[in-house]
Amino acid sequence: MAAAPPVSVTGRAEVRAIDERLLLPLPAEASGALPSRGQVAADAVLDGHALSTVIEPDGRQGHWLRIDDELRQALDLRDGAAVEFTLTPTRTWPEPAIPEDFAAALAEADDLEETWASITPMARWEWVRWIGATRSEDTRARRVAVSVDRLRHGARRPCCFNLASCTDPDLSRSGKLRI
Repeated sequence: MAAAPPVSVTGRAEVRAIDERLLLPLPAEASGALPSRGQVAADAVLDGHALSTVIEPDGRQGHWLRIDDELRQALDLRDGAAVEFTLTPTRTWPEPAIPEDFAAALAEADDLEETWASITPMARWEWVRWIGATRSEDTRARRVAVSVDRLRHGARRPCCFNLASCTDPDLSRSGKLRI
């Protein structure tokens, strides 16, 4: 039996600035239609611009989209701009950007090359989120070391953090997006 086609979520949202960063918080009805309160991989169309992305949780049962410089420039986005969106959840996760410190630790741990390649992109996103979910350089360094150790001991995912929390320390407080 063929799987049902993914259900697209459409709507309109307003770009918000938090400090110098732009993001697109989704309306509650759009977030509620997504299949998870945590991260969701999606094919997105924002004002006619198509991209594959990961929709981030806001720690309040909602979601938001990252507006990087390329997207900001392509759509001439600024704080308060309205954006029409279509989000189609997908099982295909884009590869996460691996932070330099974690990439260096993985490169030094050449025994983990096969392990890292064998886990799903979704799991790789979780490792990156867990490492990045701290402001403290000491805690971050410990998380990089712990990640390498856990991967060596067979862990496929990090444990013990709320997947529905906002893990970007520059945008959140106590796991909740600052809006």
